[in-house]
Amino acid sequence: MPAKLKIGDKGLDFNLSGVDGKKYSLGSFKDKKAVAVIFTCNHCPYAKAYEDRLVAVQQDYASKGVALVAINSNEDKNYPDDSFDNMVKRAKEKGFNFPYLRDEAQAIARAYGAERTPEIFLLDSKSMIRYHGTVDDNYDDPSKVKTPYFRNAIDSLLAGKQVSTPETQPVGCTIKWKK
Repeated sequence: MPAKLKIGDKGLDFNLSGVDGKKYSLGSFKDKKAVAVIFTCNHCPYAKAYEDRLVAVQQDYASKGVALVAINSNEDKNYPDDSFDNMVKRAKEKGFNFPYLRDEAQAIARAYGAERTPEIFLLDSKSMIRYHGTVDDNYDDPSKVKTPYFRNAIDSLLAGKQVSTPETQPVGCTIKWKK
């Protein structure tokens, strides 16, 4: 496993197909104040638990210049729920309001050093990583969240401040690597 990108590192570019039939790269979001690159998938219970919260984050912050982009890097031979066709279905079913991309070669997850689903890399307007980690402190019950780490990080970035908690432990399933 390559070294994980760290806070202050430049986010790495990608060129991946989305469930909407379009190709996306970091350049697709060059006009944004912040971009969250989120490694996720269809089958993981943690990833599923956070889907509605990620949709809400995009809804709340889109008008402020923030874009979320979800990337599924899981191999789909042993995890057929994570196939591209099932990604298309999942995005429609859950009303994803952000691009959902397929990293078939797993190159982007490896380049970022991602290990879990979901795992967030929040980039500022210069594509520098300012937050890495989880969504919040309670994956299973949104009503019991005490610290919304991801939202706090976005708020700090938009206010031009340092992120007070730049790193948290991603909570979720491991990325399913090809043999």
